[in-house]
Amino acid sequence: MKKYLFLFLLFGCLILSGCGKNNKVNVVNDLTNKINNLKTYSLNGKLEVVNNDDVFTYHVGVNYKDKDFYRVSLKNMANNHEQIILRNDDGVYVVTPSLNKSFKFQSDWPYNNSGAYILKNIVQDMKNDSETTTEEKDGEYIITSKVNFPNNPNLVKQKVTVDKELNIKKVEIQNNDGISLMTFTLEEVNYKPTFDETYFEINSIINENEETQTKETETTSTIDDIIYPLYIPTGTKLTDEEKVSKTNGERVILTFGGEKPFTLVEETTNKESEFTVVPTYGEPYLLIDTVAALSNNSINWVSNGIEYYIVSDVMNQNELIEVAKSVNVISVLK
Repeated sequence: MKKYLFLFLLFGCLILSGCGKNNKVNVVNDLTNKINNLKTYSLNGKLEVVNNDDVFTYHVGVNYKDKDFYRVSLKNMANNHEQIILRNDDGVYVVTPSLNKSFKFQSDWPYNNSGAYILKNIVQDMKNDSETTTEEKDGEYIITSKVNFPNNPNLVKQKVTVDKELNIKKVEIQNNDGISLMTFTLEEVNYKPTFDETYFEINSIINENEETQTKETETTSTIDDIIYPLYIPTGTKLTDEEKVSKTNGERVILTFGGEKPFTLVEETTNKESEFTVVPTYGEPYLLIDTVAALSNNSINWVSNGIEYYIVSDVMNQNELIEVAKSVNVISVLK
């Protein structure tokens, strides 16, 4: 009798544990079900983005409400430059509070590519990859799967660290060599937050901005050092340079000719007297130290008080991004 009881208990244990390998498969399924069944969540964490020898660190806050409402805060820890990405029924906004300005997109963000801090994207990548692997290490699970970053072919896989309670602890986006180019460390999460009815409306951000902006934002009216891109496509070179005055500032126009011609515009920024929403074609794109507006033939962003705009009739999005990433804050010789 004891023998049969032992076999029965052993059989039950194997079913519950999934015999090791099956248990690891169930981790992905259970985690996916947990995330997809969330009606709301709020999380905070640290995002590190690597660009060559530089590491840019953001404080990230993500707030989500069912029906795909998002409000994501990205604050550059080096200069406290904050931008807010808002998604609601009206569209997608990228708000820059310091400039009292927002770009508005008709976009599928955040579902048009992978994302290190968007929970649905993380688990969807796991489910989409038939070769997803799960490793148990130091009391946690390490789940590895392919990712989808159409405009950054260097980002090919993610390693997601999950604890035994199926809480995501860390997400590493890596290249083919296993080097982490983006790392999001989750520091705090609330799966049942409550939000005001207007929290996911653009007016809520406008009102908060008016309350917190108690002093004038420091801006510059002159461009003392022209910034030249460190990367220029082969067969392309600087052919013209012009600095012009504009209302309350300056504008520099750099023209590059050759096989991959493009124009780079740099201009000083000023805080808008009233909150301004600019309809924009394209998608939000995290560009090193800021969120840019990326379209088929242009990319536009603000960094350290200067607004940059690159446009080309022949360069593709990946080429535009490579040039934009190379626009360094340190002036270099032509």
